[in-house]
Amino acid sequence: MKRQLRWLFLLLQVTLDAFTAGLAVFAAHRLQRSIRPGSVDRFLSYLPLALFLIAAIVIISYMRRRYHGRRPANFLDSLSKTVGTVSIAFLVALVAIVFIFPDHFNYGTVPYPRSFVLATWGLAIILVTMGRWVYGLFVRLLQKRGLGRQKVLVVGSGDIGRMLIQKLQGVNDAGHEVVGYIEANGELMQIADAPRLGRPADIPEVIEHYGIDEVVIGLPEASHRELVRIISLCEREKVSIKVFPDVFQIMATEVAVSDLAGLPLLSVRDVALRGWKLSLKRAYDLAIAVPALILLSPFMLLIALLIKLESPGPVFYIQERMGLDARPFPTLKFRSMRTDAESHGPGWTTPDDPRKTKLGAILRKLSVDELPQFINVIRGDMSVVGPRPERPVYVEQFRQYIPRYMERHREKAGITGWAQINGLRGDTSIVERTKYDLWYIENWSLWLDFKITLLTVVRIFTDRNAY
Repeated sequence: MKRQLRWLFLLLQVTLDAFTAGLAVFAAHRLQRSIRPGSVDRFLSYLPLALFLIAAIVIISYMRRRYHGRRPANFLDSLSKTVGTVSIAFLVALVAIVFIFPDHFNYGTVPYPRSFVLATWGLAIILVTMGRWVYGLFVRLLQKRGLGRQKVLVVGSGDIGRMLIQKLQGVNDAGHEVVGYIEANGELMQIADAPRLGRPADIPEVIEHYGIDEVVIGLPEASHRELVRIISLCEREKVSIKVFPDVFQIMATEVAVSDLAGLPLLSVRDVALRGWKLSLKRAYDLAIAVPALILLSPFMLLIALLIKLESPGPVFYIQERMGLDARPFPTLKFRSMRTDAESHGPGWTTPDDPRKTKLGAILRKLSVDELPQFINVIRGDMSVVGPRPERPVYVEQFRQYIPRYMERHREKAGITGWAQINGLRGDTSIVERTKYDLWYIENWSLWLDFKITLLTVVRIFTDRNAY
């Protein structure tokens, strides 16, 4: 049954990609004829372009493993991949037309007007993305009815295993189902709704009995020999295997070979942004921060008035935080607590913190207390996206026991970040936040910044860890 569903999903994906690609050429042709009558021939003359575009999109999608995923990608990830796939496929189709039908391009006559070419490219991106979105809706609908779900087995121990299970169970995704866990290293984990299914030696039997599709291994402290043994047990049953890394395993995998006095050395990738990438990130920060301050200034003025009316004290709360290269800088926030909140020293904010004012609780819940930090972005102290800054007193504590913690300060601190949109904010694990921050730094791209910014806006009203 599972094999038949996978073939159904594959056939549906290919069909939707082919249909939407062909529809893009037809729609661009009709649009061109309606705007400039007589500027294009009958659609039959554009049929080769449609066929070549369909073939190119399907082949390139297959080569980029877009048909291999067992769960549909979210809209933003699908859009970013579709732009690249369609753009490459469109160029390939045009080149194929030139080589196979050279007569069309003789004597200076070009059968495809530039406006038609641009319209076809743009419509192909939009329509193929919509087709992928429809496919995702259909698959999730089936999965909610119990069809096509991926059964997940967790191999873990202690806090890491418990965190993995809770994270997988808490994800709002009907595409997977945590069947249970395999206990390792003799550490018991009493997890609700996730039964213990045995020891590592029982893995092949458990996979076969429960029809497991994916195994997630959460043993960061296991030896290489033990990890290889567990993976080999899983591989016997042809399941997808994912390994949750420890802090050291998330180090950059790219290294450069250099030499010192004739000695060959391996240099770990320098993750700090340099040159044009640094300028591009700064341009993105200003493009977001300046309009945000202008558009939000009436709202921020209203918040300032409400703060003054509710409790005595300043409107802004200025606090020293660590930023780029571990240099301290003053961060701006709307004051959300009483003026004597830290009379007994600094402390973490809790969900029912009595130090918060009534208005402050609302501001923190919606994360609007951090809007003044756009001023920090314009000043150059912060970025829109980056690791969240910590107070110097906490930085000194964390650097003592979290490997590579100071690597977070290779880039500017951010108003939001990869860890925050993944639910790691407030009083959550610093170790896990560090992993997400380092991943962001090592995989930075302008698209990733845009994605994080957009998801931050979406999740302002859904984040349960905001307080």
